[in-house]
Amino acid sequence: MLVKLFGFIGLSALVYLGGAFALILSQSPKRMSGAAGLDFGQQLEQPAKISMERAYFTARDGVELPTLHLKSGRENAPLLILLHGSGWHGQQFDALAQNLVGVADILVPDLRGHGANPQRRGDVDYIGQYEDDLADLIKIYARKGQKVVLGGHSSGGGLVVRFAGGPHGEMIDGAILLAPFLKYNAPTTRQNSGGWAVPLTRRLIGLSMLNAAHISALNHLVVMQFAMPQLVLDGPLGQSATLAYTHRLNESYAPRAAYLQDVKALPDFLLIAGRKDEAFVADQFQPLMSAVTDKGRYHLVKGVSHLQIVDAPETLTQITTFLERLK
Repeated sequence: MLVKLFGFIGLSALVYLGGAFALILSQSPKRMSGAAGLDFGQQLEQPAKISMERAYFTARDGVELPTLHLKSGRENAPLLILLHGSGWHGQQFDALAQNLVGVADILVPDLRGHGANPQRRGDVDYIGQYEDDLADLIKIYARKGQKVVLGGHSSGGGLVVRFAGGPHGEMIDGAILLAPFLKYNAPTTRQNSGGWAVPLTRRLIGLSMLNAAHISALNHLVVMQFAMPQLVLDGPLGQSATLAYTHRLNESYAPRAAYLQDVKALPDFLLIAGRKDEAFVADQFQPLMSAVTDKGRYHLVKGVSHLQIVDAPETLTQITTFLERLK
């Protein structure tokens, strides 16, 4: 009887793993047209001068990662770290960082796997490495007693939520979420983020099955592609775009599966989104998130799209007020 039981368990495991591998092998990356991508027009118009002044910080694995560091010159200023959205890099915050430097010390990193010259574009070493990188960044730059605010746009906002609910969450005193990605199945997310994000769904399912069985050997495979507009790829910043993510980067860049638990762990936060957001349903953020936390302030901006929200005048005003109240 015992032999039969072990045989059944072994057969079930083989079927499970076989199904996972079949799903993974049944799908591969495809050529993207960029036709359904987001409007990067405003991003391309931003001046690049301060992005050229980036320094480097050393993460715990010894890798040097680029970050923009702007000092406010004010002793009681908080430290504000701004995290870029998927496929892009820290330059998206050039104008906002310049406008906020009077009220906060600013850090704008190019997240691992992104930017002009990453070690491995679109990849990290393990799930959760972004949280460790950010913890290292805070330890290096935050002064003793300085308030730390973690902010991000789109997937960068999702990473802020993930960080709050993870092992280093106590390191931040506030959060700023600009049209944050919460999860693919959240009521705030349009299908495939409005056509911008193109998941390799069968691969994702298969790799999730393997990881549930503690098998991570295939986490280097691509599971997400982006419909980056050809205008961007043909332009001066085209080489700095990141067009695909591996499974381990994709998982690291978003809240965990039980995303509302990460939301619940947020410190005092400000959420800003545009009512014309093509990727997310802006008016769903407050009812969804306020059901699990009362620490948020929500502001929706009329006539503003997903990428435009970063440089909207209302965004600057709201963030400035939030930072002033945090002191």
